[in-house]
Parts: sequence; structure tokens; C-alpha cells
Amino acid sequence: MGLSFRGEFHQKVDGKGRMSIPADFRAVLSDGDPRCPENPLPRLVVLHGSHLEGCLHVYTIEAMTEIEEGIKKLPRGSVARKKASRKILGKSWETEVDKDGRIVLPQRLREQIGLTGLATMTAMGDYFELWDADTYERFEAEEDDDDDIDPLLYLDSTQPPGDG
Repeated sequence: MGLSFRGEFHQKVDGKGRMSIPADFRAVLSDGDPRCPENPLPRLVVLHGSHLEGCLHVYTIEAMTEIEEGIKKLPRGSVARKKASRKILGKSWETEVDKDGRIVLPQRLREQIGLTGLATMTAMGDYFELWDADTYERFEAEEDDDDDIDPLLYLDSTQPPGDG
């Protein structure tokens, strides 16, 4: 088991779509790229699409390989395999972190999530979410309605959160 993404970071995005990937996240990307450390520039896979509700998902190469293996286990020609392929494989973009620790996010992906000057990157364990900072702030405010619930309760499958 490799490293996990942890933390939340805010990064400026310039007019060309260049943004720094935080060093902590680059370490996870390197750990999850079989080419590293021989090739010191880790690759990553950006998943996009309307099903992601306002953000992009960023995976290591190994995590995306696991997802692809799951798709390959579905029966050929099945509706499930076609849908998963279209929404995952068809909506993914691979890139590489440059020597300065940055990526260039294409304009179409920035437009999809309304990304302007500041990005929020928030860890989700085996991937991280990439949001426009203002959009994430609004999303987080809406999600904080259940702020009084200890998030560790979500790990206890015998008791639904809020029933304690």
C-alpha cells in the first residue's frame, strides 16, 4: 500500500492554466508512478465530467490502473462496462508534473469547473479533488450543516451518523 493524499492546499492558477502541485501531493504521485524515481517527473490522471459535480479528481498512475482493471472485469459489451468506460476512461486526461512542480490544466477543464485565479486541492485518500476556491468554499459551507457530527462516526457501520 502506497502513500495517501492528506491535507488541503490553495494554489494560484495563472492565465495559461499553470498551477503548482503541493510537495506533499507530488510525493504521493511519485510513489504511485512506476516510472519514478528513474524518471523524477511523476505522472497523474485527471478525471473530469459532469458526474463529478463541480470538481476534478486527480489520481496516481497506480490508482487509475486499479480502476481500469475493475472496468476490465466487467463483462465485455455490458451496459455497465460501456458506461464506466465512457465516464472514466473517456473522461480522463494524463499529464506530467514539470521540473518546477507544476501542471498546465487545459482551458476546457478549467472552464468545466469554473476555475479562475485560485484552486483548492483537497485530499480524499487515494485521490484528490481540484476545485475553484470560491466554489469549494460554497460547497463546504453547505456540507457543514452536519458540523456537530464526529466524522469518525462515519467509520462505524453499525450506527448511522447523528444517531449517537
